[in-house]
Order: sequence, then C-alpha cells, then structure tokens
Amino acid sequence: MKVKIFTLGCKVNQFESVAMINMLEQVGYTAVSENESSDVTIVNSCAVTAASEQKAVKLLNRIRREDPDTVILLTGCMAQTENEDSVKLKEADIVLGNKRRNDIVPVLNDYFESRNKLRSVEQFEKHDDYEDLAVYDFSERTRAFLKIEDGCDRFCSYCIIPYARGRVRSSDLEYIKKEVQGFAANGYKEVVLVGINLSCFGKDNGLSFADAVKTACEAADVRIRLGSLEPESMDIDTLRTFARYENFCPQFHLSLQSGCDSTLKRMNRHYTTAEYEKIVNDIRTVFENPSVTTDVMVGFAGETEEEFRISAEFVEKTGFSRTHIFPYSRRPGTAADRAGGQVPNDVKKKRAAAMAQYAERARDAFLQTQKGRTEKVLIETRNKNGMYEGYTPNYTLVYLKADESFVNKIVDVRLTEVSGDHMIGELEMN
Repeated sequence: MKVKIFTLGCKVNQFESVAMINMLEQVGYTAVSENESSDVTIVNSCAVTAASEQKAVKLLNRIRREDPDTVILLTGCMAQTENEDSVKLKEADIVLGNKRRNDIVPVLNDYFESRNKLRSVEQFEKHDDYEDLAVYDFSERTRAFLKIEDGCDRFCSYCIIPYARGRVRSSDLEYIKKEVQGFAANGYKEVVLVGINLSCFGKDNGLSFADAVKTACEAADVRIRLGSLEPESMDIDTLRTFARYENFCPQFHLSLQSGCDSTLKRMNRHYTTAEYEKIVNDIRTVFENPSVTTDVMVGFAGETEEEFRISAEFVEKTGFSRTHIFPYSRRPGTAADRAGGQVPNDVKKKRAAAMAQYAERARDAFLQTQKGRTEKVLIETRNKNGMYEGYTPNYTLVYLKADESFVNKIVDVRLTEVSGDHMIGELEMN
C-alpha cells in the first residue's frame, strides 16, 4: 500500500514523521510524495497556536476533497489535545495520540479490519517513560535529526504543549550513541539533537544535557548540532563541556520570545533579559566564532508600545545572527488567551515588520564578521540560482560555485562577501 505524510510544526515532528514512515516501510508500505494519491495519508499536526490548528484543519479538508478514498490518520499535538467530538477531527478516519506512535502499524491494521473510525489517544501521566522512535533514513537530506527528549514542565502562559506532550522525558545515553552511529554509517555528515525542551534533557533520569551532547559527540565522526533551546541549563560549565569537541557546532538557537522583562513575566518565562544576556555573553566567551539565533514574539497580551520598543532594542543589541519573528496567536485553553489587553491584529502586523528591521540590522552586522573567514561548509544542494549551498558550523548559509560531486561533503570555503541573508564563498582547494 502507498502512504504519504504531511508534517506541520517543529523539528521534533519532522523526526517523528520519518520514524512513522520508516515503521510502515518495514512492513511493506511504499512512501509516495505529497502530490500523489495514496491508500493512507498521515497528517502530523501542530497545536502550538490557534493558527497552527487552523492550518491542520484546512489540510485535512483539502486531502479529503482531493483524495476522497484515502484513509486519513491524524496524529501530533492537535490529535492529542482535541476532544473526541471536536469538529476539527471530522475528516480523520484515525486519530493517533502522541503516546501511541510506535503502535501505528497495529492501529492501521485494526482500522482496515473493521473500517470503523478509530481514536487511539492516551493522556500523559507524570511518570511516563520516554518513547524511543528509531529512524534509519531521512531520504535525501544531508543532516539527520535525532529526538532525545520529549515534554515540557514550563507552562508558559501562551502554550498548550505541556498538555499535548506531557512532562519532560529523556532517552538514555545508549540510545543516543546507537542512533548517531547508525546515521554516520548511513552517510550522514551532521546530526541535529532535538526535543520539545531540549536543554531539560536528564531532568527525569538523573542525567544532564551535557551528558547527552558528550555522548553524541563521542559516538561518531559527524557534526553535532543542537535544535531549539530554552535558556536554561546553559551554564558556563555546560558550555565548556560542549567546546571540548571539535565536531560540536557552535550555533545556539536560544528562544527569547521577548526582550522586555515585564512581558517575559506575563508569559511565565523563567528568566530575565539580564540572565539571558549573560548566557549569550558566556557563549561568546567560550566559543571562538559562535552564532546565537532566536525566536521573538510581538503583540503578546498586554504588550505596550514601550514594551515593544524595549524588546526590539534588546534584539538589535544582542546581535542575533537570525531572528524568527511571529505575532502572538491566541491559543484557547491557555492563560494568555484569557488575559486582558489583547493587541489588535493590525498592530501585531506593524510590530512584526518593525521588529524585522531591528533583526535585519543585527543579522547584517553578524554576517560582516564572517567576511574573510575560512570555514568548513557542509554542501547540501544546488539552488535555483545554479549555485550550491550549505552551512558553516555556526549555521551561516553560504552560496558557492561547485558541482554535484561536492554534495554531502564538508569542504573548506573562504567567505568573500555578504549577499542578503547569506554569504558568498569560494572553495579552497588544497
């Protein structure tokens, strides 16, 4: 049978989508592209914002319209958080919760035997075990993602994820070692460690985030990169542990959300801007040429013009190499959705555009510091401009002239000029 999958949301979802496809391929399913008809269509959904859920609902409706005979299996965070009778689930034949992905094969078998709509969702408990999901093939990607942590205990006022993912749960170190070695054996040159609250790895099992990174770096001769991080467990001793490894990529996607302390407090974020700034300074002290990227929300409930200005100035001052900017989207079921002082959508849009200008100045200043450097670039693909592109260890995007023989190789590249959001480089031939 043919199966296809649509993945919405974060890198964790991407990893889990590949794991599910791999499980189905092992029992005889054939994976096809999103635009082909299939016997089974999986939607791996996101519920981080109301807009994310609306996107999933529209996708479910489109799939049913365009491929009416396919069996639709909805999984992911929207599947976990919606009530059984929710109209959002009406097009799904199977609803599979976030605790049952390893059961995708028997769940599909049950459906094909009965042809009755099936809901398989279990609620998370405090002391749930971590669910290992094995992945052996990321298709044509040159980097692999490895989920080592799930769940979150932070309960930010705007976020539903602790309810969709449960509390912090961590893999064991042997799993990390085995998976990294497997990726290396399959030709991957870089592995990205990901999690819902990645830096909380080990909170539940007596390990530390440094233990996880150390294990990954020592497992194989591949680059190790970190996914999105909350600004916790990033003390200077942890950073120094990371810096001992030449294959560790010094890029830190350190989620900020706001550069204003009063807004952070309303968000129920567990740090101040001063604490965040210290982490960034420590990173730049410990590593020779790191980058810090981030996420910033504008228009959060109660955000005043003055608070927005403070946040924007903090973004520019901090000097992020990349900033993902997004307007606050109300999420039913959260404290922030019930809060007063909701910011009108047109104001959010204006603030997002204004914040982008601050972020672009910071990005441009960072890229200027890369000019003239020689860096090791993992070449990934040929782009529409006819050039090849890839990333340095600190995740600076580089365009260069090369040929297909360089794809999936790490080569020395001299960064010669800044061009928009990337660098132009030249191969250094030994």
